[in-house]
Amino acid sequence: MENELMNFIRICVFTFASISYCHRLAAKIPKGLPRLLSLFPVITLLSVIPFNIYSFHLGAPVVVCLSWLANFKLLLFAFDQGPLSPPPPEVHHFILIACFPFKIKQASPKIKNGEIPSQENDLKVHSMIRETANKATLLVLLFYSYNYKQYFHKHVLLILYFFHTYLIIQFFYAVAAIPAQILLGVELEPQFNAPFLATSLQDFWGHRWNLRVSDILRTTIYNPIRSISTRIIGSRWASLPAVFATFVTSGLMHELLYYHITREYPTWEVTWFFVLQGIFVDIEIVLKKKLVATDKFRLHRAISGPLALANLAVTAGWLSYTQLLRNGVDEKLIKEFNVLMEFLKRSAYIFCFDT
Repeated sequence: MENELMNFIRICVFTFASISYCHRLAAKIPKGLPRLLSLFPVITLLSVIPFNIYSFHLGAPVVVCLSWLANFKLLLFAFDQGPLSPPPPEVHHFILIACFPFKIKQASPKIKNGEIPSQENDLKVHSMIRETANKATLLVLLFYSYNYKQYFHKHVLLILYFFHTYLIIQFFYAVAAIPAQILLGVELEPQFNAPFLATSLQDFWGHRWNLRVSDILRTTIYNPIRSISTRIIGSRWASLPAVFATFVTSGLMHELLYYHITREYPTWEVTWFFVLQGIFVDIEIVLKKKLVATDKFRLHRAISGPLALANLAVTAGWLSYTQLLRNGVDEKLIKEFNVLMEFLKRSAYIFCFDT
């Protein structure tokens, strides 16, 4: 555990230095190919350094934040687009926006004027800390329940893993949003929007699940490809190739994440999961344009919603989770949790009795 923490600190130092370079020097280079070339060493570094961490609970968030979100933001920044453009005057604001998965809900003069967050912001921070603590408590209870996993039916266990995925992503995003709330003092967009109330796959992926990833994929993949497709096949069906390309990209990035978790040669199952989801969403779009828009046929949301969630559960259980379970990732997570608990107990003992 101590070695992993030291590796994590080194990664933070390298990352902050690299992003500072982007803010101080690369931002002054003309946009387009020249700036992209100046950012290429940083993008390469952020793609590689997360693999120095082997722990899931430290490594997986670092892969998502650096290898995926930060790199995609830097790609947009190379062309003066995305959340990093125009760059804020303060370097620590630039680092926060580049490396942390949050989105500012509305422009705030506090960022420009460097004002100290107000008392209202302090209340928001306290609320976020309470919310994070609640999620941490649920995660601890969930981990302890795995000690009795031999008594659970495999389908019940799979449901717990689905819930675990949702909860741990929420917890990670909640933790990551706290520094932004403290230092920036602005209102932040929600990370999820009640995904279990989705009325369709399009609604689930586009408007409810993991919204920060959806935002970055929409800006970097969907919008450019839709713009190109509009000129080729017209605006009516331009979204189809854009949606499919977005899901393929998401699948490849998840494959990178799965490789970090398992350290096994890719089997491409999680990529196929997202490819299938892209096909299903395209089918939904076609059906909506052909049937719903012309009032020929419309499913009630009480039917379409459960059908969409059932589709996700079946395909995820078949492709996404199978790869993880086959490589014993669930056992690795339980072992990591127990090691973490022992580390915290030992640290608390040293702090209380050896000081």
